Amino acid sequence: MKKIGFLSFGHWTPSPQSETRSAGDTLLQSIDLAVAAEELGADGAYFRVHHFARQLASPFPLLAAVGAKTDRIEIGTAVIDMRYENPLYMAEDAGAADLISRGRLQLGISRGSPEQVIDGWRYFGYQPQEGQSDADMGRRHAEVFLDVLKGEGFAQPNPRPMFPNPPGLLRLEPHSEGLRERIWWGASSNATAVWAAKLGMNLQSSTLKNDETGEPFHVQQAAQIRAYREAWKEAGHGRTPRVSVSRSIFALVDDRDRAYFGRGGKEADSIGFIDDQTRAIFGRSYADEPDKLIGQLAADEAIREADTLLLTVPNQLGVEYNAHVIEAILKHVAPALGWR
Repeated sequence: MKKIGFLSFGHWTPSPQSETRSAGDTLLQSIDLAVAAEELGADGAYFRVHHFARQLASPFPLLAAVGAKTDRIEIGTAVIDMRYENPLYMAEDAGAADLISRGRLQLGISRGSPEQVIDGWRYFGYQPQEGQSDADMGRRHAEVFLDVLKGEGFAQPNPRPMFPNPPGLLRLEPHSEGLRERIWWGASSNATAVWAAKLGMNLQSSTLKNDETGEPFHVQQAAQIRAYREAWKEAGHGRTPRVSVSRSIFALVDDRDRAYFGRGGKEADSIGFIDDQTRAIFGRSYADEPDKLIGQLAADEAIREADTLLLTVPNQLGVEYNAHVIEAILKHVAPALGWR
């Protein structure tokens, strides 16, 4: 069995060809798609966060709304850029969203990705300490966030408070028990995957990673997952970690599918640079008739290694079509691969 969810970047554009022409369209349709995915039997509704872009940016109102409208499906992010976050304020927002969803939040965080603006985190009031990089700052924010999610008191109470306090040091409220074990780290390198394992975070591995060996993307990603699990074992954590991978997968079952995705062109990995120093490898997309798709996906080593698969969806094509994309995988592909 494998958990299968969708991942939406929440793109919107005023173009007449888009079904999401405003931020409001994207937010409301994201809620509707999560409801539809739950009805279809999918396991997760995940959303990407990008700042200064016509995409989803403020996840917690959306996560809370999805939590209030659904009953079973996991609700998450993949990922929140921690360079932009106040970890204490974020812990309060996350605790509230998790309580509203009755413990279904699966929160993916990371140091972030290439941005729309130069050093966008500076506009949010953050700056790396002397001698540190913005990536160091993002990881430091993550460590503080993980620490306060434990629910332990750390703040000295006012001797003359407005309301009575419980005894001892005070913690952030609302606190949601168990959320600390449902935090994931989006790792682009083997080293950060190992770091995440040591800190007891689950692992999210996307459709790109640092090109560290020159091997095919899925081979490198599978090796990253194995390195993560070995580091988890060495750390001695008392639970089994979870690992997700993201893929663009389209089963061509009708003429719409063939018109949108049947022309090919993305059947191989590609190489690029996510910054001046980092060479990255981008994984291929999958689009084919179900019987052929099954064989292709069976050969993907990283999908085999992961317990959770996130299907990246073309949200600008609308709720109805994206629900069809998810249903086609669940119905025509997943059973043959033993995922269902």
